Amino acid sequence: MAEIRLTFKEMCARFDVTPRTLRYYEYIELLQPERDGRSRFYSTRECARMTLIMRGRKFGIKLEEIRQWLKIYENEGTKVQMSAFVEMADHQLVELEEQAEQLSDAIKELRTLREETVKKLA
Repeated sequence: MAEIRLTFKEMCARFDVTPRTLRYYEYIELLQPERDGRSRFYSTRECARMTLIMRGRKFGIKLEEIRQWLKIYENEGTKVQMSAFVEMADHQLVELEEQAEQLSDAIKELRTLREETVKKLA
């Protein structure tokens, strides 16, 4: 795989994030771009990390959990990281299923209330 080197602006565009978001991810040590003066450059490694960060955010995983999970890979390797991911995914699945149930209940209640209101209007 060829090594890539994206600028700050290119990284924002590639992952459709704001400069503020990208700087924040650096601040909380999710990303560690190479620096050359004031310029930042993002390698293949940083792009892979950003892909994982974005995927985690999509699933509602907290940034601190993502940071710890990425740190496990650096310190302990892939197998431990995969085990940690399974545990994190199990926890998040429970959370999402609870949210889905609450949302389903709210939809049913709103639909019922709407139908009752339509009947009163008729």
